Amino acid sequence: MRLHLPFVFMLSLLPACITTAAAQNYPTRPIRVVVPYTPGGITDVTTRIVALELSKAVQQNVLVDNRPGANSILGVEIVSKASPDAYTLASVIAAHAANQTLYPKLPYDSIKSFAPVSLLATAPLIVCANLSLPAKDARELVALAKAKPGSLSFGSSGIGAAAHLTTELLMLNTGIRMTHVPYKGTAPALQALISGEIQLLLDTPSSLLPHVRSGKIKVLGMASEKRIATAPDIPTLIETGVNVTGGTWVGWLAPAGSPRAAIDRLGREIGAILQRQDVRDRFTQMGIDPVGNSPAEFERFLKDEVEKWAKVIRAANVKVE
Repeated sequence: MRLHLPFVFMLSLLPACITTAAAQNYPTRPIRVVVPYTPGGITDVTTRIVALELSKAVQQNVLVDNRPGANSILGVEIVSKASPDAYTLASVIAAHAANQTLYPKLPYDSIKSFAPVSLLATAPLIVCANLSLPAKDARELVALAKAKPGSLSFGSSGIGAAAHLTTELLMLNTGIRMTHVPYKGTAPALQALISGEIQLLLDTPSSLLPHVRSGKIKVLGMASEKRIATAPDIPTLIETGVNVTGGTWVGWLAPAGSPRAAIDRLGREIGAILQRQDVRDRFTQMGIDPVGNSPAEFERFLKDEVEKWAKVIRAANVKVE
């Protein structure tokens, strides 16, 4: 049987039509969000808050799947290789942008392998010290470090983490030199700070402020442009004469090639969720600023982050072990 050309042409359009219709009805089944870190951290907590509200908004389960390992690379790689249908997402932080420069043989491209969905939130870093450190603020810290180059040590949740790179930026901008001691997560780094194994640690307010309030460690300043609502008594580094800001963020990515209609739907729903006062209050109580921008805005933000941290990594000659 011979088929007429117009009929053959119409048949060729069927897959595209089906795909478009499916995207417009998105989602029709559960969505999985891969968190490439252990439960309990800023990525996990932020993701779970948004996932719960998103599941109500789209009438489908939004499941959080913790896949930690290799500075987030293991979990993110899963999403980079997932079907490009926006049913498998990655929840990433600033380390995702840094990894593009840190790892020459990254199994994906931090930008090209993904379709940005939305920037959920940002969080400044707080600078804390062991109680025995003879410095009351960032200015005194810099003076102490200059007087004894290399004698002070700082910890981080891992090489390439925002806390690590912001401290490297602090050293670059002030001309001081300290010794980096990376740990496998914030919890062991914090214990090292409390015990005096290290003298300095930068991390999120939600991780460190409770221990400042309990008197186990002391605070030297906030690496933000302005004081935060949950700790208005803590000055910024800029206020103490140290011109450094740094922080982390949480954003969602889908595999590259995911349907635009699905990505846009996710972006709209997340934006609406993060405009709700009850959700915003939960974030700000943890020292986290809710955002919820569009896919295009998050894409620009991500590209800027890759470029920003690439400059720091190269200038400080940061290498993975």
